[in-house]
Amino acid sequence: MEFLFDFLREHFQQHGYWTVAIALLLENAGVPVPGESILLFASFVAYSQGTIRIPLLIVVAIASAVAGDNIGYWIGLRGGRPLLEKYQKFFRISHQTLVKGEQSFERYGSATVFIARFVFGLRIICGPLAGVLRMPWRRFLLFNVLGATVWVVAMVTIGALFGRHWNKVVEVMGGVNAVIFVAVAIALFLAWRHFRRRR
Repeated sequence: MEFLFDFLREHFQQHGYWTVAIALLLENAGVPVPGESILLFASFVAYSQGTIRIPLLIVVAIASAVAGDNIGYWIGLRGGRPLLEKYQKFFRISHQTLVKGEQSFERYGSATVFIARFVFGLRIICGPLAGVLRMPWRRFLLFNVLGATVWVVAMVTIGALFGRHWNKVVEVMGGVNAVIFVAVAIALFLAWRHFRRRR
């Protein structure tokens, strides 16, 4: 685990911006990649190692998330529901997720674009689904930018908080245990957030 952590840390030190940009672009365009986890780790490395500048990381992440969502939107707008159904089968997106997304658009309207940013399944399909449902693009863009800004700042802040206390954690627990601590802490946070949404 220590070797894996060192490998990932070195990778993010050299290619952090590109890794975050590509991951968030793909995730928000509709490809199920762990963009949230990658952004958390990048912000952790940024604060603990100082090789990634947090302001630039935030700008890159917001721009990539917004661009990815717009790509997904135009794909959904041009391809319509037939393309969405093929996409669902190819990426093994559950029918329940699509139904939940449509219900959210019916219930919350444009605000769904903002809300979906904080829900993993909906974050992936929100752009294409908004295009399929022919949501006005300017309204989509507005809520898209707002949601991306709040979400990115929140994720970077969480990652940076772990990075800020990294040295103290290492002193108390040792290298390997510190890695486990960070991984478990992030997992617990994500599980707590998922449980709160379910309730």
